Amino acid sequence: MTETVDSSRGARLPRSARRKQLLAAAQEVFVNNGYHAAAMDDIAVRAGVSKPVLYQHFPGKLDLYLALLDTHAEDVLDRVRRALAETEDNRIRVHNVLTAYFDFVDGEDRGDEGAFRLIFESDLGNEPAVRERVDRVARLTMQAVADTVAADTGLGRAQAELLSVALTGAAQITATWWLDADRPISKAEAVRLLETLQWRGISNFPLNNP
Repeated sequence: MTETVDSSRGARLPRSARRKQLLAAAQEVFVNNGYHAAAMDDIAVRAGVSKPVLYQHFPGKLDLYLALLDTHAEDVLDRVRRALAETEDNRIRVHNVLTAYFDFVDGEDRGDEGAFRLIFESDLGNEPAVRERVDRVARLTMQAVADTVAADTGLGRAQAELLSVALTGAAQITATWWLDADRPISKAEAVRLLETLQWRGISNFPLNNP
C-alpha cells in the first residue's frame, strides 16, 4: 500500500487515510471560512501536514472542494434513495425522506456539522464545476422522488417532478432553517410537523393502483 510521508513532521499514513484526513481538515476550513477566504496554508495547518504533502493529493483548492462536494452529494442522494426503497408505505416514505434531509443537514450522525452548506449554501456557485455538481444532486434527488410519485399516482412526468421539487425543496429549506435557528424544537418533532403538512397534501392524489 502506498504511503505518504510528511518529511517535516515524520508522520506516515496510508494514502487513503491521508486523503481522508486532508478532506476532513479542508471541510472544517471551508465551512468556517467559506471557499474564497480559505487558504491551502490553513488546510495544511489544520491537517497537521506540510503544504507539499497536501499538494501531493490535491493540486489546488478547487480540487479539494470538488472532492468534498462529490462525497457529500453522493451521501445525500444515497440517503434519499434508501429512504424511498425501504418501504412501500407512502406516508413512511415521506417520513423517511424528510428524516434523510434533516439528518444530512444536522450532521450529528456523521460528526461533520456544516457539511451540507458545501452543497446547499456554496459561495462558489458561479464556478461551473461546482454548479454542475450541485445541480446534479438536486436533479437526481428530485427525480428519485418523482419516480415514486409518478408510479403511485399515475400523474404525468412534469406533474410528478413539480410535486417532487415542492417536497424536496421544502425538506431542504425547512431543515436548514431549523438548524440555523439553533434547533428550536427536537428533530423528531420538526420532521413530524413537516410530515403532517406534506402528507395532507400528497395523500389527496389517488393511488394509481388502489
